[in-house]
Amino acid sequence: MKVKYVNHMGTDLSVVNAARVSFGKRSVEEGYDQIDVDGYQIIIPHISSKDRKLIRYLAMHKHWTPFAHAYITFHIKAPIFVARQLGKHQVGLVWNEISRRYVDYLPELYTPDEWRLAADDKKQGSSDETIEYSVQPRPFNRAVAEDALQCYQNMIETGIAPEQARMVLPQSAYTEWYWTGSLAAFHRVCTQRTASDAQKETCEIGNQIAERCAKLFPVSWINLVEDGEYL
Repeated sequence: MKVKYVNHMGTDLSVVNAARVSFGKRSVEEGYDQIDVDGYQIIIPHISSKDRKLIRYLAMHKHWTPFAHAYITFHIKAPIFVARQLGKHQVGLVWNEISRRYVDYLPELYTPDEWRLAADDKKQGSSDETIEYSVQPRPFNRAVAEDALQCYQNMIETGIAPEQARMVLPQSAYTEWYWTGSLAAFHRVCTQRTASDAQKETCEIGNQIAERCAKLFPVSWINLVEDGEYL
């Protein structure tokens, strides 16, 4: 599973000025840093201590709109069962995904490193305990998943339309999408999908998103995270 930075709009200074416009005020940068995000060299402005305090105030008091003026686009690759969980987040976000109506090559399959036991509390999903599981002669779901891929390939070679043939693909098949949203929206995603009761696989995506947001918007992100509850 992989999250890759594509581009972004705005900085911590954008958040500050979106708030200061209420009083007809505007702040300016106090120097710059150059950082690397997934191979891109990006300029990040320094902001004053006064502006840092303003961002802290906005986060503490749930004034979320200034954080919605900064945007990020990611290219994400994850198995279908993870993507469908993340796709439930709609507010402040847009999503464009590879379409199996149009592409007909065989997808990659996700294989977990371990199997987790079910939790006593169904709302938890799974426990921290793991279990050895294999089905002979092929381990894991490879027997089922690989047979599904073979069935898919046979259907495509027969001439069946990809939009129908895709129905046999397993949820462990990888998909990919562009995901664009505001800083406030991605903070909400990360807070919910990295919580203690969130699924481990969605946690992995959430942590990768958070890592990049923290680089691009260092002052805003640390204050949003320290504040606790999502905006």
